[in-house]
Amino acid sequence: MILRRYIHREIAEKLGWIIGLLALIIMSNRFVRYLADAAAGVFPADLVFRSLLMKMLATLPKLMPIAIFLAVLLGLSRLARDRELTVVSASGSGYRVQLVSILQLSVLFSLIVFATSFYVAPWAAQNTATLRAQAEVEAETAAVAAGKFNEMSRGEQVIYIERASSDRTRMENIFLQARRDQQTSVTNSRSASYRTIDDLGGKFLLFEHGRRYTSSRDALDYRITRYRTYAVLVEQSDAQRDYIKLEAVPTATLLGSDNPQHQAELQWRLSFVIASLLLPVLALALSRYSFSEQKYFAAFVAVLIYIIYSNLLSIAKTMLKRDEIPAFIGLWWVHLALLALIVCAFVLPRLRLRMKQGTPQPQAAGHSATA
Repeated sequence: MILRRYIHREIAEKLGWIIGLLALIIMSNRFVRYLADAAAGVFPADLVFRSLLMKMLATLPKLMPIAIFLAVLLGLSRLARDRELTVVSASGSGYRVQLVSILQLSVLFSLIVFATSFYVAPWAAQNTATLRAQAEVEAETAAVAAGKFNEMSRGEQVIYIERASSDRTRMENIFLQARRDQQTSVTNSRSASYRTIDDLGGKFLLFEHGRRYTSSRDALDYRITRYRTYAVLVEQSDAQRDYIKLEAVPTATLLGSDNPQHQAELQWRLSFVIASLLLPVLALALSRYSFSEQKYFAAFVAVLIYIIYSNLLSIAKTMLKRDEIPAFIGLWWVHLALLALIVCAFVLPRLRLRMKQGTPQPQAAGHSATA
């Protein structure tokens, strides 16, 4: 029990540093982008840290398998370099203690990965899309200035406001020209205000007491409508469109779905859990080889194996999304290939040892048989 806790503490220390370092590298790049958007006025400054937190939670499942893989490998390599594993092996149960310790740690860690991959990450991805949509709408409406013509909705709408309140929620004498498909409309009103309607998925400009002129682009006839209240969609919330993005789809929706894209996403999320179980065992198998003499060679081999494994998973996911392979094959063949590699890594040293033991030793020189 003491030896297991010692191995767990060594690996957990490495795991914390690796996850922190990987998260820092990825989030620093994202943070610079958010700051650049905020400085350009296209992203509200008060949403930067919330968006950064949601993005980090959504990315976390991708970092955890490689983090536990490197942590186990580096932790065991450090114990091997300091001859601590040699002392443990002298007790006669050193290898069994290592295996049980790694299995206990990987099972516990895989449960955390399961919760993160299946529930936390989709929730964070959905919140990221919502915050991004809110940022785009706020940035675009905040750029509307009174007394001049302003383009909105990527040039599809032109708005003019004579006067506006300081927070731009109330406007007076407003004019809006909108083009959609082959139809052009002009709406004017004595007053208007912005309203966000979550059920309809967007931000609306609510006109009060005005007229609306509608016509086709090639036609000369107009339809004139007088209204007391009229709502115009200023910006479609990306939350409704991004909701269908696979990484933001709730796990409950994926379960039992016959959609190939949903099946691919479900197996993709499950692959993080399976990888968190298999990769630490592979690290234990690799630690038996003579990598401990080269301090960074073990990490190089681990990263190389993980890159190949991750790329194969991405290829299998793409093929499953395109319905090029059946779901029962899906991503499973990649995990089976990794499992086969683990078995080979454990069996190969034993085969080499048996081959050496079976090789006849040469007799010493100078010995001759006497009659």
